[in-house]
Amino acid sequence: MDDENSTEGASSSGIPSEPVRSSVTTGVTADNELSPPAVSPPVQDAPAEPPLETTTTAEVPTDASTPTTADEAVVTDSPEPVDVVAAPTGRQPQAASGNPLPRVMAVANQKGGVGKTTTSVNLGAALAELGFRVLVIDLDPQGNATTGLGIDARNFELSMYDVLMRDSSLEDCVEPTSMKNLFVAPATIALAGAEIELVPAFSRELKLKRAIETVIDDFDFVLIDCPPSLGLITVNALAAADEVLVPIQCEYYALEGLSQLMRNVHLVASNLNPRLDISTIVLTMYDARTKLSDQVATEVRDHFGNKVCRIVIPRTVRLSEAPSFGQPITAFDPASRGAIAYRELAKEVSGGTS
Repeated sequence: MDDENSTEGASSSGIPSEPVRSSVTTGVTADNELSPPAVSPPVQDAPAEPPLETTTTAEVPTDASTPTTADEAVVTDSPEPVDVVAAPTGRQPQAASGNPLPRVMAVANQKGGVGKTTTSVNLGAALAELGFRVLVIDLDPQGNATTGLGIDARNFELSMYDVLMRDSSLEDCVEPTSMKNLFVAPATIALAGAEIELVPAFSRELKLKRAIETVIDDFDFVLIDCPPSLGLITVNALAAADEVLVPIQCEYYALEGLSQLMRNVHLVASNLNPRLDISTIVLTMYDARTKLSDQVATEVRDHFGNKVCRIVIPRTVRLSEAPSFGQPITAFDPASRGAIAYRELAKEVSGGTS
């Protein structure tokens, strides 16, 4: 019956894809109100072992602000997986942790508007709150990560363009932010010309890698905000990184370009950076009111398994407002659902340590 419900849900959302398998047990489908609740295997076994079920439930910690809706449940402070947005029943998703510090992560997806800059800025801020020293490298010529962290383009002399094209020191380019432990290497519109100017450059794919090697001992995390393209600037980021964090918007179009990104990551790993791997996938702009978001999340989890983070980033107005004040969401509205989500994501990405 799960297959029938998923098939009907997918067709009603207009997604030209194969049936989606979902473990979220609503008990009632959109097209058939007489369908009995779809009970997953672990729930069926619960009556057979009531003492074990009672003990497990008692050990799950909750706080005073326990959410009451499905949309709020994605940002609960509970360290246990949240079934509403976690992987299908039977799978225990785990964070992409275990990698030694320092970690260099390229935040990449050639599709625009999926939350790369938002994730780079707010994940970096949340990691800094945990006590990690974080450097956000802005490689997007639009410079949104720079302004989102409160850095004015008129207040610095060197940018990432100078680091890539004029061999300036990355240490001289780094600017402190208003948050403790959080730093940014800013970008300007001049970086747009680097895509063409890098073509005849010697060892053009490894310029960023060499620059990061000079400062890597000063930081625990280096987050590289990549532009929405698969050009030489993004190749530089992939060649310099140890791992790739891919934000995926919970909409159908966000899935279309993912295969091309994976091919590029494989090419870079084969020729320039053997240790490179897609270690973390973050679902962004999740709207619990729509079935489409749930279907996209289920498809991504089914395909990538434990690489998909348990925490999803909800679609909230406060996340969109924060950059206009030059602050990450954790400083702009610390109690908002977006701030809580990125704090939980930081714990998951870092392995739950501080």
